[in-house]
Amino acid sequence: MAGHSKFKNIMHRKGAQDKKRSALFSKLSREITVAAKMGLPDPAMNARLRSAIIAARAQSMPNDNIKRSIDKAAGSDGANYEEVRYEGFGPAGVSLIIETLTDNRNRTATNVRTAVSKNGGNLGAGGSVSHGFDRMGLISYPEKAGDAEKVFEAALEAGAEDVTSDEGHEIWTATDSLHEVAKALEAVLGEPEGVKLAWRPQNQVTLTTVEEAALLMKLIDTLEEDDDVQTVWGNYDVPDEIMEKLG
Repeated sequence: MAGHSKFKNIMHRKGAQDKKRSALFSKLSREITVAAKMGLPDPAMNARLRSAIIAARAQSMPNDNIKRSIDKAAGSDGANYEEVRYEGFGPAGVSLIIETLTDNRNRTATNVRTAVSKNGGNLGAGGSVSHGFDRMGLISYPEKAGDAEKVFEAALEAGAEDVTSDEGHEIWTATDSLHEVAKALEAVLGEPEGVKLAWRPQNQVTLTTVEEAALLMKLIDTLEEDDDVQTVWGNYDVPDEIMEKLG
């Protein structure tokens, strides 16, 4: 169980969420509604709903918005969303997993394919890149939750499998113990920023030029701007000196 790593993904790119506040609220609201519809509308009895609410609170979504999203699940006139995953490649051969919640598969498939093909990538068949990732649970905490040693010890005690600390803390678990570990950590570190199932790359592709990094960031931004796209996971690493040049 390692205590430190330079693992990064688009979930933690600074500023990306601030620029897209309304779009982010829409995505969070959709996840809350889907989670409430799939199980009980009580977060104490529905682990996925609790995770969605935690994510919404971490982004300062008003409680009224959260309640409306839960109530929408009980209505008969609401859209029926389904989870669809796309896999493919971005610039420099970076592997991407694109998770969506959609009420129109054709629209989403067209939008995702267009975004990828116009920004130096191409979609592959299902399973074309996911074999290079591990499906795991991910619990996220901000830096202020504690230093790396404190978080590592808490995670070890809670039964986590790995911890990475770099401008925040990422605690990795087996998928079937995600919520059990999250509950144990909350008693020690407080409420997390996020609790979700994630895709962790087994190997990373290091981008070596500013041009490659800029094109990849443009692709990810385009995907994130689509209301149907919930999360984009990638196996890329952008060195600090290249990130600085990107601004």
